Amino acid sequence: MQLEAITWQRMAERLAGRLDDPGTAAETTGSAAPEPGGWQRVGVDGAPAAGTGLLAGHLADALRLRGRPVLVVAAEGFLRPASLRFEFGREDVDSYLGGWYDTAALWREVFGPTDPGGTGRVLPDLWDPVRDRATRSPYVALPPGGVLVVHGPLLLGHWFPFDLSVHIRLSPGALARRTEESARWTLPAFARYEADTDPASAADAVVRADDPRHPAWTGLRPR
Repeated sequence: MQLEAITWQRMAERLAGRLDDPGTAAETTGSAAPEPGGWQRVGVDGAPAAGTGLLAGHLADALRLRGRPVLVVAAEGFLRPASLRFEFGREDVDSYLGGWYDTAALWREVFGPTDPGGTGRVLPDLWDPVRDRATRSPYVALPPGGVLVVHGPLLLGHWFPFDLSVHIRLSPGALARRTEESARWTLPAFARYEADTDPASAADAVVRADDPRHPAWTGLRPR
């Protein structure tokens, strides 16, 4: 895998440029380009230690400078209640992989409204894991032509309909170093995710961020 040194800001500009290209959807998803006034969906995938929110924020800034409405949604806002997450213990790897994130709610409240013919009314988050209760956040109206940016872990294993996706990868050593002690039990989950899902092959671009100050990436997948 050949990597090119790049800044997060420059990377965001390159991604924004691809989204502004009318052929993006057809070439990243294999489907016809969206109808005028539709929405585009971007996924920034990576473990919590990878800091997916950083790239998502830079991309949102780059798109807004181009006059595009943007909504950033963190997958962590769609965790399931503690009673379901911890049903088999607080450090169960199988539960983390398959039961911590409310993927049904993401489909219903985030991706469904931005499907063709959707309302554009997106719920930005659903559950507060600290208070372990619903956030009661209001819906946000994303205007037609807007871009939805979803970031967080394990995103590329659920067939979410991304028009463009980025996987931020850490080497096993960097992932272990940058993961908080209390969360290191999740390391086997991410090793299994890499082996079973192969997010680097599924994504349109892969970023190596062992040192977050000096990221490198593959560039966008050729057309």
